[in-house]
Amino acid sequence: VNPSTNIEVDVPVNGNVMLKIYDVSGKEVARLINNEFRNAGSYSVDFNASFLSSGVYFYKLEAGTFTGIKKMLFVK
Repeated sequence: VNPSTNIEVDVPVNGNVMLKIYDVSGKEVARLINNEFRNAGSYSVDFNASFLSSGVYFYKLEAGTFTGIKKMLFVK
């Protein structure tokens, strides 16, 4: 079983970027990009989820005034 995955994100504007993972209760469980400057473009971010149980999670991308949230299903 491979507990790692790649999360593909599109950063719409140049600026500081945050990428966080939340569980269904809204608790932050991981921070993959922590207020780092990124140019606009597509990125692939490795996520080792070995510490998480199977279930539904959300990832939230913040870049400048843009905020996007997507759902993902993690199955061990």
